[in-house]
Amino acid sequence: MGDSSRAIAAYWDAAASAFDDEPDHGLREGVTREAWARRLRGWLPSAPGDVLDVGCGTGSLAVLAAAEGHRVTGVDLSPRMVARAREKAAAAGVAARFLVGDAGAPPLRAAGFDALLCRHLIWTLPEPRRALRAWVELLRPGGRLVLVEGRWREAGQAVTPYVAGAGPLPWDGGVGAERLSAAVRPWAAELRVEPLSGDADLWGGPVDDERYALIARV
Repeated sequence: MGDSSRAIAAYWDAAASAFDDEPDHGLREGVTREAWARRLRGWLPSAPGDVLDVGCGTGSLAVLAAAEGHRVTGVDLSPRMVARAREKAAAAGVAARFLVGDAGAPPLRAAGFDALLCRHLIWTLPEPRRALRAWVELLRPGGRLVLVEGRWREAGQAVTPYVAGAGPLPWDGGVGAERLSAAVRPWAAELRVEPLSGDADLWGGPVDDERYALIARV
């Protein structure tokens, strides 16, 4: 692991204990949890399949997907996030596998998954287009990319600087739907974007920045 990766892992390790305090991270409220579960049912295959959650954090979405019967693998660079994800799955009584690894280049075999789920991660990656290519290679023919992203600075709120020493990030502050769609389209047989900013239940309250899900069949 390089110095940049170690700095990023340490950053998220330090954030792990309070990460679930955000309503859309911990999904502790029933309304918020069901709002995400409902969206996942529409985004992921209807039949149980192999789902990879890259940058899984504390595993909230992975656990929801596993509860729907999917065979779920989560990958995160932060050992503490992975430990919390394992605890969360055990507490929920669902089977899910969680690995410590680089979400931008997951240490997994090609063509092993029916769907790849990623939420609010791609802005943290130094080479997001390379990551997209790696993710597509992990999908079986006809597999789905489910990317939940947004532009965090559009509302003018203060944004805490990311990891010192990690270098400049191409999509720092998030990426808009148009730009991400253009990056994914070369691999996509089908692509759609669902706006999410107006669904306050997902976030624990109203938001006024750009948030969306991009769902692509590759």
